[in-house]
Amino acid sequence: MHGLDDHDDDGTNTVFRDVITLALLGFVAAVILLLPHVNPQAKTSDAVDMPGNVMVEIRWPDQIDADVDLWVQAPGDVPVGYSNKGGKVFNLLRDDLGTKGDATGLNYEVSYSRGIVEGEYTVNVHLYRNNTQLTEIPVTAVVSVKGATAHTAKQILTSQVKLERLGQELTVFRFRLTKSGELEQGSVHSLPKPLRSASK
Repeated sequence: MHGLDDHDDDGTNTVFRDVITLALLGFVAAVILLLPHVNPQAKTSDAVDMPGNVMVEIRWPDQIDADVDLWVQAPGDVPVGYSNKGGKVFNLLRDDLGTKGDATGLNYEVSYSRGIVEGEYTVNVHLYRNNTQLTEIPVTAVVSVKGATAHTAKQILTSQVKLERLGQELTVFRFRLTKSGELEQGSVHSLPKPLRSASK
């Protein structure tokens, strides 16, 4: 008689375990089915929403221990670069020192404007330091503009120059923009205009 009661308890335990296991499996299945709806994948877009209206960026070969500086000047404003990081229009957001203190390995500097001012803009590059054996450091400069009503930026100018000696400053672009951010036809040239010395 005692053995029969034990047998009944085993049957009850088995049924209880089966019910609990099925409930747990049902819960796990429900969670797996709901996960894509709880955390949808982010939408990707090729367009970059930049924080300013005029963006000027320079790049030189990565991993090269050289400090190339970007200098920009907006119409009626002071030159902006490493020793004067902000004006009324432009701000230098990244001052790259080459490989010194650089966690990214990228050699890159960028300035953004607050709004678009009609008139002539100047973009210069300056070789501040060169700890390499290279006699020429190629620097690529790019200018992009996001108009007042535009949602994305449009690249309007790109060029490459070569810095050949310490302290050299080159004018990459001088160009004119309209109030709406359009590049004035025939306004692009590279007549030298020193900006670094003018900022002191």
